[in-house]
Amino acid sequence: MLRPLIFSFALAALALGQASPTLASDDTSKVNGSIRIDDGKSVGDLSTVNGSIRLGDHGQAEEISTVNGSIDVGDDATIRSAGTVNGRISLGKRARVSHDVGTVNGSLTLEEGTEVSGDVNNVNGTIRLIAAHVGGGIETVSGDIDIGADSTIDGGIHVEKSNSWFNWGKEKAVRVEIGPRAVVKGALIFERDVELFVSDSARIGEVKGAKPVRFSGDHP
Repeated sequence: MLRPLIFSFALAALALGQASPTLASDDTSKVNGSIRIDDGKSVGDLSTVNGSIRLGDHGQAEEISTVNGSIDVGDDATIRSAGTVNGRISLGKRARVSHDVGTVNGSLTLEEGTEVSGDVNNVNGTIRLIAAHVGGGIETVSGDIDIGADSTIDGGIHVEKSNSWFNWGKEKAVRVEIGPRAVVKGALIFERDVELFVSDSARIGEVKGAKPVRFSGDHP
């Protein structure tokens, strides 16, 4: 399930602890420590191993990656992609991402007007869209999914079966909520138990592996 993007971020960041690569003047790279980019600045790649990364409002960057830390992208910012292993990712209002966004252990939040052209994926942690648009699909294993009102997903939803031998007994069902006027194009594929709630005013594609429960109002 994990996209090669996430692994490439992790490997690239970990390599920083073993070498000192020559970086373009607008790239910022650390092993230990957080990175903060002021509002309105344009930079290249941002990467660290142990630390969080913050790109300010109206900022621009290429790949943003860390291993242990969160990623915050400000309002009206533009990036190529974002990935972390242990940490959340938050994309501010009207942020633009031209490729993928992914984390292994952490939540993903897309604020109002956010546009991700690629996929949004994680293993553990809630994925939340607030009137946002995902041009690819949404994938998770154990994370709940909250598709807020007026959000659109072009590439469907995929909840994969967990292959972890740490899961003893019955797994907790994943909760998937698709809010008012939301649109999910493509198939909704569920390989494990889910609780699927779909607004009466939402439009979704073919559902495999679950039975939708319709609701009226803002939430079930």
